[in-house]
Amino acid sequence: MSAFGTLQGIARRTRSRAPMETVPQAEVTIAAGIQGDSRGVAREGKVPRRQVALIEAESWQAAMADLGLMPGMELPWYARRANLCVAGLRLPREAGRVLAIGPTCRIETTLECDPCSRMDEIAPGLMTALTPDWRGGVLGRVIRDGPVSVGDEVRIVR
Repeated sequence: MSAFGTLQGIARRTRSRAPMETVPQAEVTIAAGIQGDSRGVAREGKVPRRQVALIEAESWQAAMADLGLMPGMELPWYARRANLCVAGLRLPREAGRVLAIGPTCRIETTLECDPCSRMDEIAPGLMTALTPDWRGGVLGRVIRDGPVSVGDEVRIVR
């Protein structure tokens, strides 16, 4: 993988367990995470740790291969309930790293996005398929506002 990747997808949900909605662009803010996503709203006096969820397209594809689904039956990346899908860049496997997305947006990594039992509700075995090597993705908090669009460059700046 290279030193930069591409934002392959953006998704959000209006409430917990609501269907994911994919969008071509979104505003990302310190106050609300991905605009329109219920998970990203920062509570007063709290430092958000789970404001934005990111997943690597390659990790999702590896998990789909592990499930052994028939060709064409693979699930879309947003079934993982992630907000941003990045292709071509290995996301950091540690807290405190900073991702630059588009011209101004910055997201600081906070922790691994451990797959939960909800994944097995989506597809039997998905939780296990997402467990190795941070395949479930990484969580982060917004540290600088900015618009993001599918096709934007994603890079690690710190």
